[in-house]
Amino acid sequence: MSGHSKWATIKHKKAALDAKRGKSFTRLIKEIQIAARGGGGDPDGNPRLRTAIAAAKAVSMPSDNIKKAILRGTGELEGGQIDEVMFEGYGPGGAAVLVMVATDNRNRTVSEIRHMFSKNGGNLGEQGSVAWMFERKSVVTIEKEKATEDQLMDLVLEAGADDLKDNGETWEILSDVGSHEAVVEALAKAKIETVSAEVSMVPKNLMTLEGKTAQGMMKLHDALEDHDDVQNVYSNFDVDENADLD
Repeated sequence: MSGHSKWATIKHKKAALDAKRGKSFTRLIKEIQIAARGGGGDPDGNPRLRTAIAAAKAVSMPSDNIKKAILRGTGELEGGQIDEVMFEGYGPGGAAVLVMVATDNRNRTVSEIRHMFSKNGGNLGEQGSVAWMFERKSVVTIEKEKATEDQLMDLVLEAGADDLKDNGETWEILSDVGSHEAVVEALAKAKIETVSAEVSMVPKNLMTLEGKTAQGMMKLHDALEDHDDVQNVYSNFDVDENADLD
């Protein structure tokens, strides 16, 4: 167990708002398309596609939308070529930032992401400059009202999870990528509803930011997340739970 992070709580609330707005549909369709292109259209033999489809169903995406995204990915339906690009850089205070992008115009997106970093007190780095500070993990988030710590602990550890974190309003279950589906299935069988279940880039260590530096980093993070081509933004910054962010 570990203490809760104010930033994680803020991020969770923003993710919930994004889901309501429907922007998650666009991101999930792109993820399904990329997964199908890279590993084929059969989810039984393509773990990434299986995870993307599960995430799409969790936000009630129509089956027809999912099917079309798979067919575009495999080339059976016409559609724009989507490239997956990872940007690495630094935000205010030197916080490490990874930006996962799915775009049909790489040059335009590179220019726009570079401008966002520069405008918000950061800068893009070279490939490999910050990725080593993160590791790929399964991250499952559950609202506290849906389950107690005792309910979750034995259940998720038996399914292969590594850690259960207290993020204030939510529980966060961390696992190796290989245990992702087993943990999600165990929760589903126990009828415990999840807020999100995804493979994510988790920072190995956190950097606590304060004052204007924290505000600047959050502004950069939000600007990147709002970009149409951005799938995910990961950073190793945190904000003290007692910090005044107004």
